[in-house]
Amino acid sequence: MHVIIHTPYNTIDIYFHRHLPAGPGKEGDYRVKDANAIELRNISKRFGKVIANDRINLSVRSGEILAILGENGSGKTTLMNMISGIYYPDEGQIFVHGEEVTIRSPKDAFPLGIGMIHQHFKLVDVLTAAENIVLGLSGPTRLDITAVATRISKLASKYGFDIDPFKKVYEMSVSEKQTVEIVKMLYRGANILILDEPTAVLTPQETDALFAVLRNMRDAGNAIIIITHKLNEVLALSDRVAVLHKGRYIGTVDTAEATVESLTEMMVGKKVTLNIERPDPVDPQLRLKVKDITCVNKEGVITLNHASFTANGGEILGIAGVAGSGQRELLESIAGLVAKESGEIDYYPPNQPMQEISKLSAVEISRLGIKLSFVPEDRLGMGLVGPMDMIDNMMIRSYKKGGFFWADRRAPKTLAEHIISELEVVTPGVSTPVGRLSGGNVQKVLVGREISSAPIVLMVAYPVRGLDINSSYTIYRLLNEQKKRGTAVLCVGEDLDVLLALCDRILVLCDGKVTGIVDARTATKEQIGLLMTHTGKGGGR
Repeated sequence: MHVIIHTPYNTIDIYFHRHLPAGPGKEGDYRVKDANAIELRNISKRFGKVIANDRINLSVRSGEILAILGENGSGKTTLMNMISGIYYPDEGQIFVHGEEVTIRSPKDAFPLGIGMIHQHFKLVDVLTAAENIVLGLSGPTRLDITAVATRISKLASKYGFDIDPFKKVYEMSVSEKQTVEIVKMLYRGANILILDEPTAVLTPQETDALFAVLRNMRDAGNAIIIITHKLNEVLALSDRVAVLHKGRYIGTVDTAEATVESLTEMMVGKKVTLNIERPDPVDPQLRLKVKDITCVNKEGVITLNHASFTANGGEILGIAGVAGSGQRELLESIAGLVAKESGEIDYYPPNQPMQEISKLSAVEISRLGIKLSFVPEDRLGMGLVGPMDMIDNMMIRSYKKGGFFWADRRAPKTLAEHIISELEVVTPGVSTPVGRLSGGNVQKVLVGREISSAPIVLMVAYPVRGLDINSSYTIYRLLNEQKKRGTAVLCVGEDLDVLLALCDRILVLCDGKVTGIVDARTATKEQIGLLMTHTGKGGGR
């Protein structure tokens, strides 16, 4: 039975709710709980002159899934970081279950039942699931791991998780690691969960399983916040959607009344055409042939196992696979960044003889004038230098051609200004360090620089990871423009809907092996999902 009370600030839905205040995995008492698990009033956060959040008013209810949407730089991550204690607001109030609280660190957030599951997991590989879950908790000197495992199994049974408490993390799949992270928060008594891009590295089948668990958690009274850019998933999973735009709160809508188009317009502030163009390849020519490439990491583990495929100019070859299946090693081996144990890589420039580039380093590839560009997954580690401004980052590719101390900055400055204009990069100017830009704007700078070199082969790893929908479509347009000019585009992606709409063929990797190459115009997500787990069948060419 519910009693609803209206106040000037809030609607209070009083009901009895079981919670876990008494400690890890223990049954709690009953108490009266506010309908809003979290309420933010006039929350603001500034970084110097940049206003990341401007007087945000937002709430998430107990027993609902709230999706947070917004363009890159709209303040989503900053807002969630304030709820989870990573940042502290400059202004405003935070209420948890109707009581005003102060959250200055994650240590303050945990007792309030707030837990955040980050996209990059924070687990110790050599420990078991159970050991990771209790790591850092206070308790008896002698750990009763059997009792811990029993509590974990009860939680798993309650919500529908599939977890082996005694399995080592290094033996787990990505979805199993994510399960450990979620159970770790629940074990600590969390009833407000924030998930950052929870499906970014999952197969379609794993995504469906995660959604089923999240719905069970919602039905049990937990409040769940998801940050994602996949609008189809937002519509399939959430109950309400809150939208931010340029640091300000635009509004919250019921998901049942929303569409992809209406949410996009709220995020961007204008109508955006959402059709991904896919022109048919025109006179495709062989540009790259990879034959039996094998790579081994420093620990002696095979990361790429006899991979073979071809890439043609005038087409986009998608590369799919769960995280750690060999995508990074494949692109880096072609780019000359990692050593190869065996195999051959042949480059076919237009109207010129074939060149074998298997044994060439990245520097040698550049020195020989081989037109190969690479947009790596690590934007500010491998791609750009964060403390340097846009002009200097434009010069990274070419400064060795002239004397460093007499480097001509006029052409790089012109290129930087062109990228800002064409790709709508949000930055105070070309002299701003790229490390201060949002992730989406950093990606635009990196892609723009690599495309400016007019490559014959363009390789991009997760080109729209973390980008809002408007920025993503800008990147899709750029890739298609390269395809039209005859470039062979290799695109590693994690959103299968996008790969199926954008690419001509899709190569699937599992455990470093090519498990199939399919026609993107006829393949299905389910077919690719099975190939990603090495249980499907697909032809290669």
